[in-house]
Amino acid sequence: MVEIECLSGVRDLPASEWNALVGDGSPFLEWEFLASLEEAGCVGAGTGWEPRPLVAIENGRLVAAAPLYLKQHSEGEFVFDWGWADAAERAGIPYYPKLLVGVPFTPATGARLLVAAGEDRAVWTERLAGALLELCRGNDLSGVHVNFCREDEIAPLRARGFELRVGVQYHWRNAGYADFDAWLARFRSKRRNQIKRERREVAESGVAIETLAGEEIPDDLFEPMFRFYLSTLRTRVWGRQYLNRRFFALLRERYKHRLCFVVARVAGEPIAGTLNVQKGDTLWGRYWGATCEVRNLHFEVCYYAAVEHCIATGLSRFEPGAGGDYKQMRGFDGEPTYSLHWLAEPRLRAAVSRFLETERERTVGGIDWLREHSALKSD
Repeated sequence: MVEIECLSGVRDLPASEWNALVGDGSPFLEWEFLASLEEAGCVGAGTGWEPRPLVAIENGRLVAAAPLYLKQHSEGEFVFDWGWADAAERAGIPYYPKLLVGVPFTPATGARLLVAAGEDRAVWTERLAGALLELCRGNDLSGVHVNFCREDEIAPLRARGFELRVGVQYHWRNAGYADFDAWLARFRSKRRNQIKRERREVAESGVAIETLAGEEIPDDLFEPMFRFYLSTLRTRVWGRQYLNRRFFALLRERYKHRLCFVVARVAGEPIAGTLNVQKGDTLWGRYWGATCEVRNLHFEVCYYAAVEHCIATGLSRFEPGAGGDYKQMRGFDGEPTYSLHWLAEPRLRAAVSRFLETERERTVGGIDWLREHSALKSD
């Protein structure tokens, strides 16, 4: 017997059962990360992110699931649909609430339809997709959005009427570099000298950089890292505080094994840092901040030291997060990201479909241009 239902949070499930679905997949899908967001109150009542994980249970066993949220706004998604919401409002079409499958505040690709090992992924993907549409129709919701999904999830969702959206991020790939200098050798002389100068200026400012991973991270670094996170929000007009001190404490308690901190110190005191997440062969950059201004410190802490860590530890890929065209100049090449969208109202669905067709062509062309104009010389 199969039961497909929505729960009130990932915390309702045993960590081992949920993580068995995630397997070697994205660390942001793991129980420790999602349940910590819930427990800290970063998602839940009053946040506009109401956890409603969709789960399929067969004979008492969790066999499939989707990290599902009921959304009352479009904040913290990194796939921007405010224009669609505005058009819907002007046409008298309610846009909120809506359903979103993804990880809150985290523009990182990963499976969105989770299926247990040994199960037929095609069958369960189809069942979960159908359940999402039934939830939307049965509760008079405006649509379902599946953000930062894997490429193999595109075809089955498009077959159910979802529209494809293509975005772009800048990622670093390890071509088997022996050390940082070997990577620098791939640059043309102008960019290579620029990176050397930026690193030299940081060192000459009296800043020391250290990279700490897993149990190497001392507990007393989590409070400064939270302050760095807040400092970035306070200096950005668009900044939104999604995370709180309790969330950072929970990361310390249950997620440290996935973390990698790059910390900048002056006279032994931390003045800046990045919180990164590491799993398998990949490093993800998440949060950065600084409590004092040092020229080029952002590039050193967010990118160069992280690349150095990847090379030293044999990691294959570094995804530093959304945005930042300046990353392309520093050896991060354009990569596509994918999301899928189903809108209930026929007129809105048709308008968004036309928009996405044009946007996809433009985005794919832009990615091709970025690859042709990579800052790295071809092998």
